[in-house]
Amino acid sequence: MRTLTTISEVLEYCSKYNKKMSEVFIEIEAKRTNKSCDEVFDQMRKMWNVMKESMEKGIADDSLSPSGLSGGDAKRMWDAPAIVAGDVIRRAIARAMAVSEVNAKMGRIVAAPTAGSSGILPAALYTAAEELNVDEDTIIRGLFVAAGLGIVISLNASLAGATGGCQAECGSAAGMAAAAIVEMAGGSPEQSAHALAISLKNVLGLVCDPVATLVEVPCVKRNAMGVVNALSSAEMALHGVKSKIPPDEVIIAMSKIGRELPESLRETGEGGLADTPTGRRLRKQILGY
Repeated sequence: MRTLTTISEVLEYCSKYNKKMSEVFIEIEAKRTNKSCDEVFDQMRKMWNVMKESMEKGIADDSLSPSGLSGGDAKRMWDAPAIVAGDVIRRAIARAMAVSEVNAKMGRIVAAPTAGSSGILPAALYTAAEELNVDEDTIIRGLFVAAGLGIVISLNASLAGATGGCQAECGSAAGMAAAAIVEMAGGSPEQSAHALAISLKNVLGLVCDPVATLVEVPCVKRNAMGVVNALSSAEMALHGVKSKIPPDEVIIAMSKIGRELPESLRETGEGGLADTPTGRRLRKQILGY
């Protein structure tokens, strides 16, 4: 099976062979690794178990990270009732922040697709699975959709904040998660593609400006924003809302915008929030310069 390098190719293949996205990407991974479909499925389940563990650990831990910049907010969100956004959003935010906080404390996470955006995908899929009342195998199939589309993004744009800003990290993670949720809910491959496009469009131009060059401020809270982006984009796509700009063109636009961002706004810790008076003070306090 050949590599599918664009969303259009993925949709064409799904249509031609009457397959779900997850089936296509499972077969591609099996072919690429010379393993059976069952073997790659079990391997993905192991990654999902790590994702679950990081969510559980982060929610239970209220300690601060070594820098003191993050920690405890996930537990705070989890322990308190929802006030404005509803319980689904509260749980999703808490889980996304939990994984990001575990990352900041040097815990074990799955880069999905990066460490800086690692909380969005697991939190979105876990929370969606609760609402949809689906089993773990359905989540695993969703993960294959996310991974396959993440590869497509990487081939046509970037997943790295140093290359494309936070749009490439939290934006891609949200898009991957939204597409996966659509499949989990029984949506079509086309709906998954539109969910991805909507999520990416929502954060085009989002800069990467980590305070003291650490993946904490504003990264932890951007994971919370990203999971809400994923859930809302999936909801729209499942209701038939489409991106007026084709998904492949959205990805190319993200790539172009990333290249146009100044270096100070691409993970260098030299611009944006990192260059505020407080950002500079925290950098000196933590890094000594």
